Amino acid sequence: MRRDHFLKSLAALAAVGSLPLSARAAVAMKMMLPANPGGGWDTTGRALGKALQDAGVASSVSFENKGGAAGAIGLAQFLNGYKGDPHALMIMGAVMVGGIITGKPPVNLSQATPIARLTSEYNVFVLPASSPLKTMADVVAQLKKDPGSVKWGGGSRGSTEHIAAAMLARAVGVDPARINYVAFRGGGEAVAAILGGNVTVGGSGYSEFAEYISAGKMRAIGVTSAQRLKDLPDVPTLREQGIDVEIGNWRGVYGAPGISAEQRKALVAMVDKAVKSKAWAEALEKNGWTPAWLAGDEFGRFVDQEFASLRATMVKSGMV
Repeated sequence: MRRDHFLKSLAALAAVGSLPLSARAAVAMKMMLPANPGGGWDTTGRALGKALQDAGVASSVSFENKGGAAGAIGLAQFLNGYKGDPHALMIMGAVMVGGIITGKPPVNLSQATPIARLTSEYNVFVLPASSPLKTMADVVAQLKKDPGSVKWGGGSRGSTEHIAAAMLARAVGVDPARINYVAFRGGGEAVAAILGGNVTVGGSGYSEFAEYISAGKMRAIGVTSAQRLKDLPDVPTLREQGIDVEIGNWRGVYGAPGISAEQRKALVAMVDKAVKSKAWAEALEKNGWTPAWLAGDEFGRFVDQEFASLRATMVKSGMV
């Protein structure tokens, strides 16, 4: 090789090495899903993984499910196992914030790196199709008669559906401390319990129940939004039913602890490209998710505000 060609090659290699991750060739990514398969975090993480590949910024994405304690078990493993790894991401959301408030685990989100908020979603309450109860009014009547006889099934303690159930009890004059809430480690377990009639009422994001509602296996009886959901136009909000409760859900993604500012910037750019892909647009449509992009420091400040807001709501509802 001629000397001038050799020097040009060295210069080109040096230039590539200085480029941010998002400008280099696609890389192999790792995704921590801090819940068991079948739930919202699992669905969101796998959809994001597909979108990263569709956008051409990831050559492959490997997934690790680690459920329990509102995501705190997966968070601990992510913090300990991926420190300094610029190719690792973890799905999280409002449920993890609530779980940290109630469970007080030895790990916290402040130890990881906020990347971006992805979606927002409201909860829907459902009954098994075979339930003798038919409406939210029926549920409220039973709750007032015997709070312990109404089993509320949903995500981990401190999840948005748990908070919503406590808020609902308080709104109808029932001590929130008396609600019988059954927490599950993942959406798949909760769905099975609802379909099997092992809980009275189920709560989660619409996307987790959509196929069962459509198939007539679950009956939707109320949503926690301010207005009716476009996918459930016949299902009234809780406020329409005289229950002063409104609470939303959201999901986002964090990077590993100990990554540099440049590595964080590169991850934000990668995820930004992913959420502009066709694969992500299809996931939004299929699951009824509302895009809610918020990145970097702005997302970090949002999470801090969510901690304060959820804590206040949970104190008011007697949960902490």
